[in-house]
Amino acid sequence: MPAPSGKQIELRHEDQRAVVVEVGGGLRAYSAGGIDVIDGYAEHEPCSDARGQALIPWPNRLRDRRYEFAGEAHQLPLTEPETANAIHGLVRCANWVAAERTDGGATMEYLLHRQPGYPFALALRIDYTLSGDGLTVRTSAANVGEHACPYAAGAHPYLTAGAPTIDECELRSPGATWMPTDERAIPIGSEPVDGTPLDFRFARTIGSTELNTAFGELQRDRDGLARVELAAPGGRRVALWLDGSHSYLMLYTGDTLSEPARRRRSLGVEPMTCAPNAFQTGEGLLTLQPGETFTSVWGIEPGAR
Repeated sequence: MPAPSGKQIELRHEDQRAVVVEVGGGLRAYSAGGIDVIDGYAEHEPCSDARGQALIPWPNRLRDRRYEFAGEAHQLPLTEPETANAIHGLVRCANWVAAERTDGGATMEYLLHRQPGYPFALALRIDYTLSGDGLTVRTSAANVGEHACPYAAGAHPYLTAGAPTIDECELRSPGATWMPTDERAIPIGSEPVDGTPLDFRFARTIGSTELNTAFGELQRDRDGLARVELAAPGGRRVALWLDGSHSYLMLYTGDTLSEPARRRRSLGVEPMTCAPNAFQTGEGLLTLQPGETFTSVWGIEPGAR
């Protein structure tokens, strides 16, 4: 019987091990020195709560599943019934193909065909690479259709620094603004984090803070990357970095996860090239012309200092 996530593609480099899966082309597991760096799922389990999944051609939520593009109205499938939204794109259950493989790398590919609600065609490619610096994930989308199309990308790993809960962990996050939301988790504006419990620009303990929050105006390090760092008592650290194509990120403390035992066990850190609901607002949304390719890159540094 096949695994619920399809074929398993194992990557290794020195003491690092990652597993990429056929269903959704996502990241099921990643460890360094035998210690988990992401809170993934077992081979015999289906993916839940978007763990490690690629979010294409939009991350996060789209209000009422509706949007307009180039003068045409579109309606997408209902994927979040409790809020009547469409969430996290169209490729999470698709069957991706491992087009290239090495000991420390894999290239997953998928052709997103025209369909109701998204009548555009994208050739998608995700390159996973392990090196001495950690894991690098490079996502590319080529518009192989005849018309311009809206596009954005994101990912949904859950970071763990090894503590039983994230409450006792320290968090440093680069967002200078945050997006309050309505009762359907749709942003209703943007506000500075200054003076709020959401300001993690300097490392501090998460405590009881609940996050299911999008951030913008990301502060970047000297190398041009924005980093989210999670540190457990005793010194274990992990960091997720985002390149300049990612202008937004989502932090999620997991208080509403479907499995109560997993709540606040790890931190969802979601790099996003656009803001939530961007298919309606246009905030960060890209327009890919026929023949155009867009690439975004993020990665994880285990044992970050």
